[in-house]
Amino acid sequence: MTKQEKQNIIKISWELHNKIESNYINHPAKKGSANWLEKQHLLLADMALHLLQTALHSEDSKHYRLQDNLYAILTISDQFLPKANLKEATKHIYNK
Repeated sequence: MTKQEKQNIIKISWELHNKIESNYINHPAKKGSANWLEKQHLLLADMALHLLQTALHSEDSKHYRLQDNLYAILTISDQFLPKANLKEATKHIYNK
């Protein structure tokens, strides 16, 4: 993939991110409410886009961003897949 192609994908991902984040911020759900998981799906989509952006950046010094992205995705996903023990997996992301 060329640098230009990566930049185009990142640009599109920011447009998508802005739409998703706006919907997340304006979503009326509160933790414990009936539509809370719907709001959490928006947050998961937001974090997935951040992971995409991190993956397309070629800088090796950005591994901390990959750790942060994965931590967020696993933490959010834990509520959708409680038997997968994803919360436990987050404990290992920052270990050296």
